[in-house]
Amino acid sequence: MLPKERVLAAFEHRPYDKVPHYQGGLSSKIGSEVLGCPDAHVGGGIQQWRESVAIWNGPDAHQEYIERCKQDAMDIIRKLDLDFVRPSYWRMAEKPAERIDEYTFVYGDRSKDSYRIMRLDPQTELYQIVEQKPVKGATTEDEIEKSIEAQEAKIDSYKVGENAFDVNREAMRIFGHERAVPGGGVGLGIPYKDPIWLELIALRPDLVGRYLDLQVARAAKQVEFQAKLDIGLRFLQGGGDFASNKGPFYSPKAFHELMLPRLKQISDACHKHGMFHLFASDGNLWPVADDLFGASGVDGFYEIDSVAGMDLGRLRDAFPDLTLMGNISSGILHRGTKEKVIAETMACLDVAREKGSCIVGCSNQIVSQTPPENFWAMIETIQNNRDC
Repeated sequence: MLPKERVLAAFEHRPYDKVPHYQGGLSSKIGSEVLGCPDAHVGGGIQQWRESVAIWNGPDAHQEYIERCKQDAMDIIRKLDLDFVRPSYWRMAEKPAERIDEYTFVYGDRSKDSYRIMRLDPQTELYQIVEQKPVKGATTEDEIEKSIEAQEAKIDSYKVGENAFDVNREAMRIFGHERAVPGGGVGLGIPYKDPIWLELIALRPDLVGRYLDLQVARAAKQVEFQAKLDIGLRFLQGGGDFASNKGPFYSPKAFHELMLPRLKQISDACHKHGMFHLFASDGNLWPVADDLFGASGVDGFYEIDSVAGMDLGRLRDAFPDLTLMGNISSGILHRGTKEKVIAETMACLDVAREKGSCIVGCSNQIVSQTPPENFWAMIETIQNNRDC
């Protein structure tokens, strides 16, 4: 089978000759290990900092950055021989207002108390806010409602940008004849990190529902846009984090009433065009599993967090129509012994071979401080034990 045929078999619940392989994300350090070069342009926050540096240095530097990102992502796909590819990593195409030092930028206007300062930690590769005004969480219900009203007034005229999915198109041109290339644009979520939204779920579910309806309307247009490209983007990645290891940040009742009907609309839009709807979230999702993995029509689940109790075998038994991607713990890769990494990887491969409809890989980002020997232990175990 070609790699893309294995992936399609996993989504159509047919046998595959080898367990399909993907990796959710690589830090720059691990990407550099794969490519054998310094500063591989992949990863999370470090990529946002790099883009800020490039924009700060001018249009030529920014274009060079974009080309390097594309090249490194494509080279990693080849080096790791991935069946389901990741053609791009984190972006933040926002021009900084000031540069404080090598790792620190200001965005916005400090003179008007409307800004944020972000700083890179080179060791963890995290690019985080260290100062912000107004303070996050200071948004009021009235401000949120006015913002939603403004978006609702424009939603009918919303158009997907002509350059949207350029990276996916390029990946299809390079890999589409042999590997599965995903699309996207079908995310759905409530901004739980701002406490007022959790209050609104209880006090103003109508307002939260309107906010989600806007996301659904945009997602439907994103799906239609990708379908009209007619280049084979069948696996549309979406979702949105909403849980910790202890469970969702809001009640199963709220999920059922607010999220489920909107997820179903996105699934229907995907299925109308012969596409698969993929949902990602970390954490323990069992309290809402019947809705999320059954009633919603979602076809695939990725970022499957074994540490949070999302067991691959249990999921396959409970939801036979769901395709599963990942489940090798990034935490075990980071902190575990080589032997534990091999055992974790073999456990996923065993389920994938026995029960089918699985695409194995790390559950999420392979963080910068992951020992290279652990990463290679996972890769070699997959490569040597994929045959079905």
